[in-house]
Amino acid sequence: MPALIQHISTLEDFVDDLRSQGRHAFSLEETKAHFELTGKALLQALFRLKQKNRIVQIRKGYYVIISPEYARQGMIPPALFIDDMMVALERSYYVGLLSASALHGASHQQPMEYFVVIERPPLRAVENNGLKINFYVKKEWDETDIVQIKTDAGYINVSTPELTALDLLYYLESTGLNRSYTIIIELVEKFKINSLLQTAKRYPQIAAIQRLGFLLDKLGEEKLAEALYRVLEGQRYYLTPLSPNKGKEGDSDNRWKIIVNTELEADL
Repeated sequence: MPALIQHISTLEDFVDDLRSQGRHAFSLEETKAHFELTGKALLQALFRLKQKNRIVQIRKGYYVIISPEYARQGMIPPALFIDDMMVALERSYYVGLLSASALHGASHQQPMEYFVVIERPPLRAVENNGLKINFYVKKEWDETDIVQIKTDAGYINVSTPELTALDLLYYLESTGLNRSYTIIIELVEKFKINSLLQTAKRYPQIAAIQRLGFLLDKLGEEKLAEALYRVLEGQRYYLTPLSPNKGKEGDSDNRWKIIVNTELEADL
């Protein structure tokens, strides 16, 4: 028993040292590299730290450190560990959708969940201690459409406002049309015409471009809408429902080939 207590104390020192370096998380593999412990002894030591609410396991072999200011919640914000976790998993990623919107200042509705876009293979959602991280798979993306935003733990990869808007309208079944519309109203002041043009040229889902163009027209953002229309010119694109969840009944907008199958209601 005394030997195990010694191991726990050493592990606590290890955790404290990580925090002093600005780290908020660690993997089982890097812990093994620091200690000469059997697998069972190390797992017992980690379990003791979990019992003391010093750490929480959020994926197999991956732990976050609960610093005192977050002890009451029992979880730290994902922005403090998401980059560390994705590096440990050796996965390309970016924070997107509602989470990216909030980071860009469109924070009218603070999401309770966290949204991360990854390449294949898919990852199972993380759900632990009130935390939920959703992973959305995309075949590829251009690094030009990703910015790095500084957090208290370093930098995280985040979609630009333009890519964020297109993703919101592609993953509508998860984000919801009216919520996405509300966010786009707030995001639009961050759009740059050339960035929107170039991002849309690279974006593979034409339906999202159609929907965004339609919404920008509706908002009176003529120059931004025109940039998107230039992307569609010369391409084949077909009638697309504004909301993928409402069927295909409704008036059609001829320019964007959008079936207006629902009423837009901004939550502002």
